[in-house]
Amino acid sequence: MCLAVPGKIISTSGEDAFERTGRVNFGGVVKEVSLAYVPEAQVGDYVIVHVGFALSIVDEAEASRVFEYLEQMGELGELQNE
Repeated sequence: MCLAVPGKIISTSGEDAFERTGRVNFGGVVKEVSLAYVPEAQVGDYVIVHVGFALSIVDEAEASRVFEYLEQMGELGELQNE
């Protein structure tokens, strides 16, 4: 199942908006994602990520709620298998 998952940006790299990436922490699993769709995103922001692209910025409370739902559904294991 493909889901959009919330994560916290822990670092960014790249100057060009279309090539900018970030290391995003998904509850202990850290992945490199594209920040091209959210050029305003900064370290510490929570973003919704789908297939390696951050799609939008969300607040911490919303990210926590979504993460809890995914945990209840047993979908967090997919993050570690990607």
